[in-house]
Amino acid sequence: RKAANARTIAAIEKRYGVPGEVLLAIWGRESGFGAAKMPYDAFEVLGTKAFMATRKDFFRTELMAALEIVERGLAPVGAMKSSWAGALGQPQFMPTSFLNHAVDFDGDGRVDIWNSVPDTLASIANYLVHYGWVKGRGWGFEVTVPEAVSCSLEGPDQGKRISEWADMGIKRVAAGPFPARELKAEGFLLMPAGRSGPAFIVTPNFYVLKQYNTSDLYALFIGHGADRIAHGDSNFSGRWGAVGGLHRSDIATLQQALEAEGYDVGSADGLPGFKTRRSIGKWQARNSRAATCFPDADLVTALK
Repeated sequence: RKAANARTIAAIEKRYGVPGEVLLAIWGRESGFGAAKMPYDAFEVLGTKAFMATRKDFFRTELMAALEIVERGLAPVGAMKSSWAGALGQPQFMPTSFLNHAVDFDGDGRVDIWNSVPDTLASIANYLVHYGWVKGRGWGFEVTVPEAVSCSLEGPDQGKRISEWADMGIKRVAAGPFPARELKAEGFLLMPAGRSGPAFIVTPNFYVLKQYNTSDLYALFIGHGADRIAHGDSNFSGRWGAVGGLHRSDIATLQQALEAEGYDVGSADGLPGFKTRRSIGKWQARNSRAATCFPDADLVTALK
């Protein structure tokens, strides 16, 4: 697909500054490069969710945006096919994202993210640029983190120059050091499974990818997929350890206990995001435990 769409991708890269490999990775992840079926009527989906879902206000806004798309003649009613969640077309844009970011790139005078590959890829690029994509930087690097470096240093609010991370003993896994052009730029520690998985120094572009889907693992999937498209890179060097076995309610209980002790876990939602992970690491260090920065059954028991 990179070869088949080379001219389109080159034109999009020139206009928006987003690497084609990133666009291809998102396109593939969201709709199987357009092969995934979109069998649902967007108005039925959004109307049902606006009435019954836990996020009624969100889906009411999206329903009104879908109506606006048709009212303005941007797409006919029959084209408004979506996923089960109401996301439209090959890039899986919610209707508000369609209104704000979808573009006509094939020059036919209309925006068609259901059938047009140029419109689809350019719309993804426009979306990423809107949220701050930094031209000329990648998403990040897999690294090794010495035991002396606390895993609680993770997070987009604890950035350092990449040269500073390197001075702390954090090393790039790939052959050779960090690129010289990156050393003065800001990077952030990412340890999505704490000490039980691979670690990364990521750039601000990683958090732009999270604007597409707020999951760390989603953004990691896209970045890694893009690298493999561009360079044929192999799997991550770090191995995923024992990161399962807990119910979401167990993690929520742990988060509530940490909150009661004054830790900022982000939200007691049962999802171990970076604020929860680093709060775990800080609690472990203060209680003379090895800092793993990831929930486990023993930790849940200890904090009850």
